[in-house]
Amino acid sequence: MVASIADPNPLVSGQGFARLRAAGIEVEVGPGAAESRELNIGFFSRMIRKTPWVRMKMAASLDGTTALPTGQSQWITSPEARADGHAWRARSCAVLTGIGTVLADNPRLDVRAVATPRQPQIVVVDSHLQTPLDAHLFIADRACIIYAAGQNDAKKAALEARGATVVMLPDSSGKVDLAAMMQDLGRREINELHIEAGSKLNGSLTRAGLVDEFLIYLAPKLLGPGQGMAAFGPLQALSEALELQFHSTDSIGPDLRIIARVAGRDQF
Repeated sequence: MVASIADPNPLVSGQGFARLRAAGIEVEVGPGAAESRELNIGFFSRMIRKTPWVRMKMAASLDGTTALPTGQSQWITSPEARADGHAWRARSCAVLTGIGTVLADNPRLDVRAVATPRQPQIVVVDSHLQTPLDAHLFIADRACIIYAAGQNDAKKAALEARGATVVMLPDSSGKVDLAAMMQDLGRREINELHIEAGSKLNGSLTRAGLVDEFLIYLAPKLLGPGQGMAAFGPLQALSEALELQFHSTDSIGPDLRIIARVAGRDQF
């Protein structure tokens, strides 16, 4: 028998191989391990690091603008790129956004452009429980987790009545403790976390070292000044840059899709 890789779950790791060998069956482990691990990178991340594999999706012009100064961003990229983005939503366990995006865009953040057997859970970073009770996030039939920092018992109860799970995780500055949130999502068996948020939350997550991979769609157009991808600077020296490695580059319709990983992030 040939197996590509051992199960990283400590509760079962190696037990199946041991039983086969005890029954006199020769087991070879290893061929295709890298490919198998890549296909299940979220599961490996959760089993080994206790946190999800975190992928941040962004769509921008070639000069890095994700929205005009007015906030207009629909649509910078093509229908093909948007459908591809929905495919990445579909493979994730949960889609995360921030309260700024909820209030500004009232997004659904569900999977619509591709077929899917289930909708990913929704996660909202909402320090002061500002999520409207009629937000589109509640339309799809899926679990919703809201991470907050400031106590508001009445709003918490109202959100829970809408079906949301409200988790209080304040840090020392009165905001949501993002690192603790990732640990909590790991305990909730979230393997792959797909982020679609604004530049402020993107910057906070990037600055905290919580992003593993960037999924970036670049449109062949220039938009000039506007909102950027992630507000986490300014840096004082080039040596402070976050080093990335290109994992893949592909044409999606007229746009370019880049998957870039934080250097060494997948070595666990």
